[in-house]
This record gives sequence, C-alpha cells and structure tokens, in this order.
Amino acid sequence: MRYFSMFSGIGGFELGIEQAAADLGMTAECVGYSEIDKHAIATYEEHFTHDNYGDATLINPHTLPEFDLLVGGFPCQAFSIGGKRLGFEDTRGTLFFDIARILDARQPRFFILENVKGLISHDKGKTFRTILRTLDGLGYDVQWQVLNSKDYGVPQSRERVYLVGNLGGTPRPKVFPSPRPSNPYSTVGLTTEPAVARTLTAGGHSGGNHSGMTILELTGQRSQSQRLYDPAGLSPTISTGGASTGGAEVPKISVGSQIRRLTPIECERLQGFPDEWTIGSDTQRYKQCGNAVTVNVVRYVAGRVLAEATP
Repeated sequence: MRYFSMFSGIGGFELGIEQAAADLGMTAECVGYSEIDKHAIATYEEHFTHDNYGDATLINPHTLPEFDLLVGGFPCQAFSIGGKRLGFEDTRGTLFFDIARILDARQPRFFILENVKGLISHDKGKTFRTILRTLDGLGYDVQWQVLNSKDYGVPQSRERVYLVGNLGGTPRPKVFPSPRPSNPYSTVGLTTEPAVARTLTAGGHSGGNHSGMTILELTGQRSQSQRLYDPAGLSPTISTGGASTGGAEVPKISVGSQIRRLTPIECERLQGFPDEWTIGSDTQRYKQCGNAVTVNVVRYVAGRVLAEATP
C-alpha cells in the first residue's frame, strides 16, 4: 500500500498506518507528505525521511508518485460559494479544495480524512454536505463516523469525524459503524478519593451526574485555563496548548498538595505517540500534540482500510 499524506503535522497518520500495517503483516510506504509548519516539520523529519511537497495549495498532482491511499487532517474553513452545486469548485479557496483536486487528478483507490466534530454542523451542515457531494462527484463511495479517542486506548476525550472513501466499483472497506471496544478509559480510573471527575465541566453540571463528580476551579472563570482536573479522570481534548499563551490552555491536575499542568510527554501519551516524539520548546510541543491526530484511532481506521487491500 503506497500512500500520500497531506497536512501531515508530526506524522500521526504515518505512525498509525505503520502500526496497522504491522498488525496485518504487510507494509505501507509513504511516497511523500505535505506540511508547512517549520516546528512540525522538524519533529516529522526526526522520525521519517519522506519527501516534503510543501504548501498543499501549490502541489501539482501530476508530479506526485503513484499512490493508492490519500490521508490527511485538513483545516475546516467556510466555503465561499458553497451550495451552488458546482462540484469541487464549491470548495475553491479552502484547503479541502486541494485534497479534492489531487483526488480528481490521481484517483487513488482510498482516502482517509480527519476533522473536528464541528465540521458536521458547520454553517448549519452546509459545509459537510458540500464535502460529501464533492467527494461523491469525484467518484468516491464515502462513509463517515465520529470517533472518540477514549475508546481506542488513551485517556483523552477527543471526538473527531473520520471520512473513508473508496473509488466507485471497488470493494467497500468495512470501517463504520465502528464497534465500541471495551476500554478502561471509558470510565474513571482507580482513585483514593470518594468522588472523582468523569467528564469534567465547569461547575460540575452534567446531566444529573453532579453528585458523582468533583471539580475544583482556580478562579470563577469558565475557560479551560482556569479548570483543575482529577488525574484519575479523562483528559479533556488536548488543544494546541497556547502557542500564544505559553501553554495556559494545557489541562492542569492536582498531585497531592500541588497543582501542575500536563507535561509535553503526557500530552504525547494522550495522543498515542511514544515519549519524546516531539521536539522544540514546550510551547511548540504542546501545539504539535494539539494539532495531531490520535495515533490509536488512525491505527484502527487504517487497519480496516488496509485489510481490504490485502490480497
């Protein structure tokens, strides 16, 4: 299986695909990637030697090597002329357009795309409908589902929508609906405290579960930076960590009488990466983790796609 990676960040798709291929006793070759953030590139090149095709908007698809699978977690943007039913022209001016034009030109057998859950409801659903219509117009049979990282072996509640496509007329990989695997991180871990936080919200109000929850706030504010989480619970979604706030948005936990934020290594673990995967300042490492895909989830999705491609 040869694949091309777009908006590659620190290589979460690459690592997940490697693991999935190893699970199946096969190999997967990355023929190139596309990334422009210099800090993410530094981390990526610490682990991989693939050619960087740079800015996705400038890629000439006809210069790319042959590949069977396109993967990428693309930024969500408003579509300037969405809804006019002009095929992928509806997406011009967005980064999804560059995925669409490469799919159009190269027609790989499969794709795997990842985005925030909010993509589904963005612009009252118009954005997502335009994406699905565009992919259908390019000849792909598309399936999708919102997956939560906590169901795939990491203690982080992180919901992301995954779209999987196969060219019309080819076998459809059995990816979704995804089974809900038994996972110790779906509930709170062991603790000596009589009540601990499950899915924490400011004030503890969560569908009648207030009595079974504990939350401390550093101030009366409702922002992520002002909350304190129990280390036995699930982590909230790891964000970019505050490239402009010095890590202020990184979740904070209480350890004995001390309060501290999660370390970059802990954030790597929450995303399924090996320790010390990221390089650079702590601020940049937090950002890299926040922008990454969860490796464990990619491992599952890619594994289902690769299984279909196995002879």
